[in-house]
Amino acid sequence: MTQALSVEQTAPGQRHVPDRPALLAVGVIIWLGSEVMFFSGLFAAYFTIRANAGNAHLVWPPLAGEHLDYVQAGIFSVFLLASSPTFQLGVWAEERGDRSVARKWIVTSFFLGAAFLANTLYEWHDFASHNHGPSLNAYWSLFFIMTGIHGLHVALGLIAMLFLLGRMKGEAGDPGETNVYQAVGYYWHFVDIAWIGIFSCLFLLKSG
Repeated sequence: MTQALSVEQTAPGQRHVPDRPALLAVGVIIWLGSEVMFFSGLFAAYFTIRANAGNAHLVWPPLAGEHLDYVQAGIFSVFLLASSPTFQLGVWAEERGDRSVARKWIVTSFFLGAAFLANTLYEWHDFASHNHGPSLNAYWSLFFIMTGIHGLHVALGLIAMLFLLGRMKGEAGDPGETNVYQAVGYYWHFVDIAWIGIFSCLFLLKSG
């Protein structure tokens, strides 16, 4: 009730800062903690397999990895990483009551994330057409697993943005709108940070 009153009393142009963490935000942070553990296991599997390849004096990634387009992957990685600050700008706009600007930043972040996801699907199709499937070797198995899991997380984030836009229709917002916006932001930042690690493992780390 106190939080609802504080939202109603927030004047346009003034940031709304809740007097205590929202229950939704706390729940999302706890859930993201489990996601960190999941991705940690994924990275542990990657480095274990990569270490075994090094012990066998094998090139990593294998020669088949030369098919990777580092420039294209780098460009669309920038798209995804740029969507994190754009979404945060939307969070700040929502907190100060500028809902129109906040919606525009959601749309901007959505298209940046959608472009990244479209490129991931294109890469999968391109690799498959050149017989670079997950069964080719350990590297490509890891490539499809790691990019696939991350792509699923990106898709879930985009769906969350669409639901958030639907909730923000109309001129007047509801007391919980800001909390939902912040929670989606926490998740989206995590998705971007996870990609930095995955991109580094799959595209930048080489040996042999």
